[in-house]
Amino acid sequence: MAAERGRFDRGRGEQARERRREQIRERREQARVQAREHGLAADAAERSGERAGKSSGTGSSALTRSRVRLDQPRAPRRSLLPEYDPEAFGRLSERVARFLGTGRFIVWMTLVIIVWVLWNIFAPDGLRFDPYPFIFLTLMLSLQASYAAPLILLAQNRQDDRDRVTHEQDRKQNERSIADTEYLTREIAALRMGLGEVATRDWIRSEFQDLIKEMDERRLFPAERDEGDR
Repeated sequence: MAAERGRFDRGRGEQARERRREQIRERREQARVQAREHGLAADAAERSGERAGKSSGTGSSALTRSRVRLDQPRAPRRSLLPEYDPEAFGRLSERVARFLGTGRFIVWMTLVIIVWVLWNIFAPDGLRFDPYPFIFLTLMLSLQASYAAPLILLAQNRQDDRDRVTHEQDRKQNERSIADTEYLTREIAALRMGLGEVATRDWIRSEFQDLIKEMDERRLFPAERDEGDR
């Protein structure tokens, strides 16, 4: 009877568990359906708001703004300015700055200027494209300088940012090194204080030597010692 009752109780427990699982599944399905309905309703409201905004003007635009969904990413805004990668542009500026700071650039620029001037002086009149006083050459040099200066400044700013990060890391490393040094110093001082109370090899050796001397003296003069004791 007890075994049958135990089996009956187990069967009832399993049935109760199955019912609970089914209830949980039904609740999850209902929650999913409600979420879908809510999402569809929100989309419909947004669409209706947009249509009403087109027809009524600014009054409905406030409603559409207040009904922006937070569970979706914002659509990218269109900009009239050109888009670019700041990191790639920064690397390009550093390359240009490195080239402008080399002797190769100075040599090439000097050769170009010399050829430019000689061509516009000694070439035939029909082939001269920049006669004296070389206004076009001056314009090109000023244009090159106007572009080179911002690129150099941008490269310097990037280098300053890297130096700042490096200095911060060095400062933190120095702080950790100082903390480790102070800890080791305290540990060494504690070891010294602890070793001051420990018997060293030299001290034990000196004590043994004193004991040996005392034993030798007692062996050499035993009678005098006995009389003195009496």
